[in-house]
Amino acid sequence: MAVNSISGAGYLLQGMRLIARPGLRRFVFIPLLINIGVFSIAIYYGVSQFDTLIAWIEAKIPSLPDWLSWLEQGLEWILWPLFVLLVVILVFYGFTLVANLIASPFNGLLAEKVELLLTGKPLDSGGGIKQAMVELLPTLVDELKKVLYALVWAVPFLILAFVVPVVGPVIWFLFTAWVLALEYSDFPMGNHRLKFRDMRKRLRARPLLSLGFGAATAGLTMVPVLNFIAMPSAVAGATAMWVGALKSSGTFDEG
Repeated sequence: MAVNSISGAGYLLQGMRLIARPGLRRFVFIPLLINIGVFSIAIYYGVSQFDTLIAWIEAKIPSLPDWLSWLEQGLEWILWPLFVLLVVILVFYGFTLVANLIASPFNGLLAEKVELLLTGKPLDSGGGIKQAMVELLPTLVDELKKVLYALVWAVPFLILAFVVPVVGPVIWFLFTAWVLALEYSDFPMGNHRLKFRDMRKRLRARPLLSLGFGAATAGLTMVPVLNFIAMPSAVAGATAMWVGALKSSGTFDEG
């Protein structure tokens, strides 16, 4: 069972090696610049708003009598890290979604080139511009479903992370891993015109593999400097996982 989780993390490592290949580097350049830009903005915004956040927390904490000042100071020491952690999670989670949305066309191309490298078989163009226009609205609807899915489920899991000690943060991390597995698997699966519900079926069929990949990706996004290559590495890794484990696991037709 644990082997599947390790295999999922292994696909991310394979993705990191793949993006260094000479034939793929040029397809990594634009997503990498987007990722660096978005995360730099997120870091700058978070640092610039830190003092404002602390002042807001102090204003919201009710004044207590002098003899209870120790309790007020204790509350501040407890609440400050919690609120700062909440803001960091929301900012980086939101900016990750934004980065993936902006880079989506380039990531789809990267996934296509990685699959070509791994299989030697080019993807079916599927009718060119005319077919793309026909599928534009369903594709946008599917993207909206994916975003709403992540946001709706994020609320209860985030509450659990703050309310339930130990277990809550673990559940939140697993949820983040699942969302990242969905997010990055979307690029190779989307190239084969799988819908969002079909993507979930494929990933649920291999839960430990999917969570292992998502957890490794979540971990990579937390490492300074390396988090800049997290997006292209995850796209390439998800494509390798699709080719090696998920493509043949479905029981329904593609498209």
